[in-house]
Amino acid sequence: MLFIGCDLGSTTGKVVIMDESERILGSSIVRSSRGPKKTMEHALAEAIQKAGINEVDPATGFPKDAYVVATGYGRGSVENINEEISEISCHARGATYLRPTTRTIIDIGGQDCKVISVDETGRVLEFQMNDKCSAGTGRFFEVMGRVLDLSLEDLAAEALKSDKPCAISKQCSVSAESEVISLVNNDVPLPDIAAGIHESIARRIHGMAYKVGIEEDVVLTGGCAQNKALQKALEKRLKMKLGHMDGDPQLAGALGAALFAKEKALKKA
Repeated sequence: MLFIGCDLGSTTGKVVIMDESERILGSSIVRSSRGPKKTMEHALAEAIQKAGINEVDPATGFPKDAYVVATGYGRGSVENINEEISEISCHARGATYLRPTTRTIIDIGGQDCKVISVDETGRVLEFQMNDKCSAGTGRFFEVMGRVLDLSLEDLAAEALKSDKPCAISKQCSVSAESEVISLVNNDVPLPDIAAGIHESIARRIHGMAYKVGIEEDVVLTGGCAQNKALQKALEKRLKMKLGHMDGDPQLAGALGAALFAKEKALKKA
């Protein structure tokens, strides 16, 4: 039997296909396109190809004899799945699988960010979520990068050059955009502006983490997890090193969903 986890976020769709020994047979990360259904089709097709699976059920599009759990904001739009589980629970389960000593998870997605406290089994103890505005999210990075005419990769690279991040006080992306434009017009060095943007997000996340009660090990998941400048800013703000996960942190949600799929399927067997 196969177990499939689907994490349908606002900017990317992720799929993990796992066997009964919890070996990952195939996975994918694709850009969201034309709604969750189409994103799911693309992500699933890529994961199936990587897994070397030749037979799928024509009625569902999933491999035969598969149990499927969906998570993420688009989970309610996907057909032919077995269950839906919140992204909070799935990220907790997936991150703990990738790093068993994890106790705090910072997940930064395209439209929201979350700080999750977990126990040694990956069970959620407490969480804080920001989904009211783009502050502290991948969307905030995209807006700031556009203002500076930089890709997300170049924005992080510039930030790492700075020893003197400038202060960006506004949390709202619209207000922060105006603030950044003023800094540019005042000839503030680009690396200092870029570093200030990362410091601003780290400050926002630190406030959320304080409410949860941050505890080591702390790991970063989501699309921003590979951002070295953000890691540096968070470590400075939290006064602790972030833990390294043995696997792609962007797949944590889909991986957690696949693990839940196995658990649910075996209970029903």
